[in-house]
Amino acid sequence: MRIPIIAGNWKMNKTIAEARELVGALRDELTRVAADGKVQIVLCPPFIALAEVAARVKETPIKVGAQNLFWEVKGAYTGEIAPPMLNEVCDYVIIGHSERRQYFGETDEGVNKKTRVALAHHLTPIVCVGENLQQNEAGQTAQIVGAQVRAAFTEIARDDARRCVIAYEPVWAIGTGKAASGAGANAVIGLTIRGALADLYDEATAQTIRVQYGGSVTPKNVAEFFAQPEIDGALVGGASLLAADFIAICQAARK
Repeated sequence: MRIPIIAGNWKMNKTIAEARELVGALRDELTRVAADGKVQIVLCPPFIALAEVAARVKETPIKVGAQNLFWEVKGAYTGEIAPPMLNEVCDYVIIGHSERRQYFGETDEGVNKKTRVALAHHLTPIVCVGENLQQNEAGQTAQIVGAQVRAAFTEIARDDARRCVIAYEPVWAIGTGKAASGAGANAVIGLTIRGALADLYDEATAQTIRVQYGGSVTPKNVAEFFAQPEIDGALVGGASLLAADFIAICQAARK
């Protein structure tokens, strides 16, 4: 059984004080939701709030994740964050989010390097893949997403791959209010993403790795995605900034 995982990506939102307020509104109810291990919940605040959020969910089942990292462990890389800097406060790290690819020029090669260094430093990568609107309308979804998966997992051993989470986030559905259909996302995950993993490793590994859906997830549409057999939770953006909405999504995943 793949345990559903819900990750709240706060993106570039919330000061330290605001993060403290939001986690305070989330902590008790999310602790109850995750207490029996039927769903895993991860909060991914901005770097400046990681320590504060981690301290406030300590000794609860709620986990903390970073939104990015660099592939070197130290050095003259102004503005970057190294894996050892995250170990004390994080269990997870988002890698290759479409906004990182779009606005900061991240490449498939860079995603692979970050994934490998995260695994080497005992962080669980949430590896993001997805096609843009032009690619989707041109019928290139399988080609693009399959290539992203293969690139991300280059030179990663089977046992390490099984530790990863993948987030399928069709770029055209992020922040647009347009969510993919449950059936459509399920098909991409089941055929393309798990198909690529089976080619790289084996079918058992492909069925072990958890794959989330991400893209305009809300309490109103999330049941459609969680009803699909290949979807193992969600990478939640805007709705993760609203305590009631994020709690509702986590409750739906547990069911």
